[in-house]
Amino acid sequence: MTTGDSAPDHLRLLARPTVAERRAQLPGDALVSADVVMDRAFTVSGAPERVWPWLVQLGRRRAGWYLPRTVERAVPRSRRALRHLDPALQGLAVGDVIPDWGGADATFTVVELEPAAHLLFASTRGRTDLTWCLRLQRADGHRTRVHLRLRLGPVRHRGLARSLGGLVDLVTVAGLAVGLEERLEHDRA
Repeated sequence: MTTGDSAPDHLRLLARPTVAERRAQLPGDALVSADVVMDRAFTVSGAPERVWPWLVQLGRRRAGWYLPRTVERAVPRSRRALRHLDPALQGLAVGDVIPDWGGADATFTVVELEPAAHLLFASTRGRTDLTWCLRLQRADGHRTRVHLRLRLGPVRHRGLARSLGGLVDLVTVAGLAVGLEERLEHDRA
């Protein structure tokens, strides 16, 4: 059971990673000698097999980045993330390059994927290498724990990356958690 399971569902959804999650070895940990590591985790309704297709289609010029409906109302319709699964976006494979929002030339390359278990991306931004792992684990019943780990190195301004970068990462992943849960609930209905 994860930390915060006695909290209301919307608060549990945004739970911090557990100590065990922060200490866990994830795919990609050996690829980057990290100066900064950001772990986030949340629990959503649905088995890993139901959550996986939603994560596979994430990305710029793909399904977008899932945000809550209340936030997306402020975004032009043409820039909102998909609220359905698109079969054309399900064929993700190792070596695929996905455009990212980190700049005009920012991309992620798929390094590893194990359906319904984990998805590992790698990228280089300037002189900084990074990996981003999304790991899915079955939680109690038909729920999934999604653990995201971003590793960055070398990082010149570590304090700034941890504080400002950490805040952006937290807000982004919190939006993803709520937006993904909304899509899973709609998909069930």
